[in-house]
Amino acid sequence: MTRPVQSTVRRRRELAAGGTSDLFDLVSSGDADSVAAALEGLPEQRRREIGVELTAWFKQHRDNWWAAGTGTALAAAVVGCLPTAAQAAAILGRPSVNPHGRRAAELIRRTAQERGVDWLVDLAHRIAARFRQDTWVGRWHFIAALLHAEGGAPPTDDRCVQLWLTGVEAPDRFHQGQPAPVVDRLRDDPFLAAMLPRLFEVDGIGVQMMFVAPHDNWDEHGQPALPAALAQLATEGVVDRMMLLDGSISRLLRGDRPAALRAFTTLLDQLAPTPAEVTDRVTDYLRLLVDAPAPVATMAQKALRKLPELELEPILDAARQMLTRPDKTLVRTQLTWLDQLARQHRDRAAEIGEVIAVAADHPAVELRERAAALAARHGVEPAPVIPALTRPRGDDLSPPAPPAPASDPINDVDELTEEVAALLGAPYEGAPLERILDGLVRLAAADGPRVRAALDPVIERRHWSWANEHRWDPLCLCETVVEVFRSAGVGRTDRRRERWEKLLKAVHRPDAVPELAVTDPKVPPIHRLLRARLAEIGAYLDEPGQSGLLALPTSTNGLLDPMALLERLTALGHREPGHWDLTQALLRLPADVDESVAAKVAALGTAAGQRLAGWLRDGGLPQPVIRSRTVTRDPRRGNRHWEWAYMPAERILVELAPPTGTIDRYGLLTAPATPLGGDHSGWVHLWPSLLPSHKGAVTAYALPLVAGAADMDERGGATVLPLLAEVGGPGGVALDLAVAYGLAARHGPDRVATVDALLALAAAGDFDAAGTGEQLGTLAARQLVKLSRVVEPLRDAAQAGAPLTVWRLLAAALPAVLAAPTPPRGVPDLLTLAAETATTTGVRIDVPGLADLAGRSGSSRVVTEARRLHKALSET
Repeated sequence: MTRPVQSTVRRRRELAAGGTSDLFDLVSSGDADSVAAALEGLPEQRRREIGVELTAWFKQHRDNWWAAGTGTALAAAVVGCLPTAAQAAAILGRPSVNPHGRRAAELIRRTAQERGVDWLVDLAHRIAARFRQDTWVGRWHFIAALLHAEGGAPPTDDRCVQLWLTGVEAPDRFHQGQPAPVVDRLRDDPFLAAMLPRLFEVDGIGVQMMFVAPHDNWDEHGQPALPAALAQLATEGVVDRMMLLDGSISRLLRGDRPAALRAFTTLLDQLAPTPAEVTDRVTDYLRLLVDAPAPVATMAQKALRKLPELELEPILDAARQMLTRPDKTLVRTQLTWLDQLARQHRDRAAEIGEVIAVAADHPAVELRERAAALAARHGVEPAPVIPALTRPRGDDLSPPAPPAPASDPINDVDELTEEVAALLGAPYEGAPLERILDGLVRLAAADGPRVRAALDPVIERRHWSWANEHRWDPLCLCETVVEVFRSAGVGRTDRRRERWEKLLKAVHRPDAVPELAVTDPKVPPIHRLLRARLAEIGAYLDEPGQSGLLALPTSTNGLLDPMALLERLTALGHREPGHWDLTQALLRLPADVDESVAAKVAALGTAAGQRLAGWLRDGGLPQPVIRSRTVTRDPRRGNRHWEWAYMPAERILVELAPPTGTIDRYGLLTAPATPLGGDHSGWVHLWPSLLPSHKGAVTAYALPLVAGAADMDERGGATVLPLLAEVGGPGGVALDLAVAYGLAARHGPDRVATVDALLALAAAGDFDAAGTGEQLGTLAARQLVKLSRVVEPLRDAAQAGAPLTVWRLLAAALPAVLAAPTPPRGVPDLLTLAAETATTTGVRIDVPGLADLAGRSGSSRVVTEARRLHKALSET
């Protein structure tokens, strides 16, 4: 016998005799063929015995990552030994198990046939039912190959349809090293008939449908491959053209995110509906003209205008509604179309003119003027638009409500379990963490083993984003938080205790300044404080008599009532609290504390009491000195730190320094102007509550993330701004820059959050409109942000009751913008909004450079709008 055959025979004998270690070694090494060969010919009873051992062995290794090789070997062992599809799916359905697609399917089919297993279709459906958003496409290839070979129908739930489409984009079978053209992949796909109709039903899948196939010239973006392929298959008769037309129109009518709808307008462009096909669906096209997002409505408008004969009445009915839309290009085109119709239908020109006059009330001044001129041309004089307010006025904002009291502490293990499950069961968000940690400390001190038993299954089911530390992100505390939870019910001699003690020694230098050691210069000092507190909690968890955290806030914005802290210290007696717990409690005290509290603190007679008394006597943590700095990209540093390689060429940030003569004991007042070095914005939402009286400092820490929402088009960076608005203390130039960047953010939710923060700050009298305007003007003039994005949120703020704040902001921003060598895009709209808010408020503010621009010859829009603002200021 050859050596491989001898090895296989030996393994079979060992397995038959009761040994399994060699088999499990083969699985761990990824030798799938040897695993299948070793199981051949074993009796069913022995296979089931091995299956019991395999399940127990896998539980010890389930946190491993089972890649293509090891995942395939594991699949061969599972199908070769476990008795049911349900038990096999319990292992192969785990997200960490990733068999090697088609190869794995072929191998386990041979294993199943040799064993006589008939439940592979059931297994494939059970695995598919456990697919998640982060499931690797190779797992889809695995079950798809199984189902196709076994004659099973594919699962058509939303996630499987998404994975099927990913499989079309990234096939696992190639010809001569290259994937087949997309049209050929679809033509040969056995599941096309089942999956294609679902493309028009799954929300958001349109974004995925716009993938681009490999092409020769990578300097060009290439064209979306799927719409073109579907149109070609419709021409060949492989797919139903009417189904594609009706499916696309139906999807557009139901709506979705604009980016997701683009695939269906692209598909319609590829199909090029004939006039007869558009006429058959004219009612749907008219609905799209009125209600759909601008790109979809534009597509419908073009299709309708090409029809040779179209009844006038439906067009006029639709126009009455769509002329109120904010989309200026769309409305302008509609006015031109109506003007042409009025010329064609002279007998109904007056009626059409009345429809045109609807746009005389449009928010855009140029459209109002255009509509008025066209309506007058056809014999209709629109009523003059009267400003809503003609007398001077300020903002109309309700005074802010005081911070709400914090939720009651967690006093029950069941409630703690529910809160931890909510925290770990979704992409992480640190907001409820403080209350959970307080409840964990209190309940673990009373009965640590019970807490551990309750939390273990919750930790096991946690969302993948909590599964391990994200090594590329120095801000991520996922693994640390989970390890704190796992420390409940652990004895003092456990290795985890040693780890916490070691981590504490690394971050705490009691004889040095700052006390908080800098372990990673890319981590802001406030985040170092959070990491130190977690290490301290992990180190002292389970200690009897712990009554919770001293630093638990009493208000939702993070403030701690001094009397509540005094009561907690009194309850401790002579037991000393954790160093960082007390430090955080001190940082959460309000800036002004009643003198009677200081007298009561002095009577405590404990070290913690003396520390609190000294803190109150010295006035707490001072406000830092904040200075703006321009940070430029350094290509040399980009070789070592990706943040420098990908950041914009320039970015205006701020640096922090302690006031002259102040010792920065914890390093919280010292921070250079540097990129943040992290992606996980959820942790940043904790920072405002850690320093609830230092708005400028916390804003400085978060500023790079907010800036990234504007100059790098990142998502979610500005959502921290409403929380910053609740922080006390001056914001300074850090806050001015943060609001300016937030107004220019790429994504709508970030701009909405910025408006919410602006309104809250203005209502509280904490917003420097001129300071923010100057920063916005500088950013826009230097082309560091896109000015065209700021008009919408500023208009929303004005309409929400802050027209004077918006006007002051615009008046401060315009000089730098008007003086720029190349005027940024969006200047005309900014001037229009400035004229509207100046007219509404009746407040005159000089704008340097405006008169020169208004005095230029010509009729460009920027000059026209400058004249409008100049006239409004002259009449004020």
